[in-house]
Amino acid sequence: MKKLGLIVNPIAGLGGRVGLKGSDGFSIQKKARELGAKLSSPSRALDALIILKDLMPQIKIITYPGLMGEDEAKEAGFIPLVIGESKKDTTAEDTKDAALEMLKLQVDLILFVGGDGTARDIYSSVGTKLPVLGVPAGVKIHSSVFAVNPKAAGNLVYKYFIGEASLHEAEVLDIDEDAFRENRLSAKLYGILRIPYLEGLTQSAKEVIPDQEELNLEAIAKEFIEDMIPETFYILGPGGTLSYICDLLGHKKTILGIDIIKNGELVASDVNEEQILKIINNNPSKIVVTVIGGQGFIFGRGNQQISPRVIKNVGIKNIIVIATKVKLASLEGRPLLVDTGDFELDKQLTGYIKVITDYGRRVAVRVN
Repeated sequence: MKKLGLIVNPIAGLGGRVGLKGSDGFSIQKKARELGAKLSSPSRALDALIILKDLMPQIKIITYPGLMGEDEAKEAGFIPLVIGESKKDTTAEDTKDAALEMLKLQVDLILFVGGDGTARDIYSSVGTKLPVLGVPAGVKIHSSVFAVNPKAAGNLVYKYFIGEASLHEAEVLDIDEDAFRENRLSAKLYGILRIPYLEGLTQSAKEVIPDQEELNLEAIAKEFIEDMIPETFYILGPGGTLSYICDLLGHKKTILGIDIIKNGELVASDVNEEQILKIINNNPSKIVVTVIGGQGFIFGRGNQQISPRVIKNVGIKNIIVIATKVKLASLEGRPLLVDTGDFELDKQLTGYIKVITDYGRRVAVRVN
């Protein structure tokens, strides 16, 4: 019987929809809760485990108490072996301790649920001594140690355990959250983990695209502004690509946040989910996003403020995707990806979408 170590970081992703760009530290977690943030990682853990339960019901799960894995495993129908001490508030040290205990118990694989910070904690405890796989649940997910979504994670664990997925070295990256909140991106490589790998089920590391396409970006922004519809709210996702739109309009874009413009004017900067919904108030609106270089995500990575509620309010037909030719080329033919946290919405978003790549140029790209 295969032994799966399960570690859930309950507060991973807590700051996403409320626009805090991370969940590290009790002060940020407290602020997130004050803004109405809800835990999301337990449900994402459950999504992965339900798939695994259907595919491999005889698997043995070893986990920590409560929301660190016990509750989710039981809800999925497993009878887990629970180790460690139960705590009201969990910390990074609990994640590290759990990984060390699972290493001693010689589990076959650790499945962890969290973001880049959680990946760092796992790496600090087990390094390459034990295979691991991440279920993406954080605000920051730049590392390549994650499955593309929870259901893919459950499927990939199964494929690995039956010998259909091989191990692959993957990067653990993380950014400085304080710098991130100040609109600066400072990423660092922390190490390598070994993960099960199958193309299409695991995500790539985020790539920083060289700033060599200024004319391309200006051309895209110029056409976009010419095509803007009066009395319509434009919800601009994060990214330097979209900052060119604001530059041409004479406004300062929040590079790592969500901004809203209407009639060429900046309505609001660095807004969260609730603020977006309050501002647009069911009026004509469009969502404008770019592609994460190297990964291909358009929703679910760094723009959680544009939540399923926001997307449904605006409407799928009112989504605009912008990407330079270099950014699309970095995907090497792979599809665009969505991971909103709403499985039915993700299914509706699949298919083909037109991506603006230059003035007067659009390319139909597949979305998975």
